[in-house]
Amino acid sequence: MTIKPCTKEDIEDLIRVAAQSYREHYPYLWEDGGAEWYIATNFNAEKLAEEISDPNAAFYLIHNGQKHVGFMKLNIDSATGDFSADAALELERIYFIKEAAGKGLGKEAIDFVLNYAKQIHKSVIWLKAMDSSTAVEFYKKRGFRVIGETKLDYTALRNEYRKMFVMALQL
Repeated sequence: MTIKPCTKEDIEDLIRVAAQSYREHYPYLWEDGGAEWYIATNFNAEKLAEEISDPNAAFYLIHNGQKHVGFMKLNIDSATGDFSADAALELERIYFIKEAAGKGLGKEAIDFVLNYAKQIHKSVIWLKAMDSSTAVEFYKKRGFRVIGETKLDYTALRNEYRKMFVMALQL
């Protein structure tokens, strides 16, 4: 597996892997049409170009062999709870396409984020995970703990999937 930083030149690849992974994993969260609305709103060229241009954001494409199998978005200085922006890095997104699941790539990606956070002198990594997701246990196995809760307010999101845990790992 290789992880490489995204630039504006990578936006089409980023859109493809983001849309594929979202379609494969998350349509059940939405009322009819909600997943496609989310993809169109969040994974379009204009939106991603704007996000990639943000000096506080870092996007990475994840490859297995020659194929794009996932991506991550990090927010480099991102406060949460008792942790200041100077101390905290947010893992905002980590998505994999279905064929990459269960191959240890998620663990490798988290290790990459841990090493990156240490290199830039962060003392905590935090993220949000749906309370109903198997990802919660994955993160707990890697040392993250629940430090809070929040709710998503998307109109078309099914009510039973609105709750999210805020999880943090102190380094």
